[in-house]
Amino acid sequence: MKKQNSFLGFLLVGFGLYFLLRQFNIPLLNQFYSWPTLLMIAGVAFLLHSYMTKDYSNIFTGALLLGFGIHFHGITHFAIWIDHWSMYLLIIGIAFLLQYQKTKKGLIPALVLLGIALFALLVPTAPSWFSWIQLVFQWIERFWPVVLIVFGFYLLKKK
Repeated sequence: MKKQNSFLGFLLVGFGLYFLLRQFNIPLLNQFYSWPTLLMIAGVAFLLHSYMTKDYSNIFTGALLLGFGIHFHGITHFAIWIDHWSMYLLIIGIAFLLQYQKTKKGLIPALVLLGIALFALLVPTAPSWFSWIQLVFQWIERFWPVVLIVFGFYLLKKK
């Protein structure tokens, strides 16, 4: 398998299966015909590419996209799903942990983010100094397209 083409191949197969199943309009799969599924497909493509080619530089991206896709599906389809800002930190922490597993980079951010997320999820009343984090995530939830644009420009300018 060629390294350059494997990601694009996985992505095209995933999107092709998505749109083919959507055309068949299988009632059991109707809940998956949404944009979080596209995030999940892209995440799985990144992860498959990383693990199959042993180029682990995209594990973080794949885990992040897959995690966000699962989270957004969970919010939409399961009443018991936790819709709390700390879930985003938990997903990012898990992505760092998966990256650390193969590259030995990112353990400290993983542990810090997982610790903050678990603290916020498990403590019934958060301390008052913790409210600024909730305000930041409320802003991000409201203006997430702007965050994507800013992050995109950052990636374009990064050397």
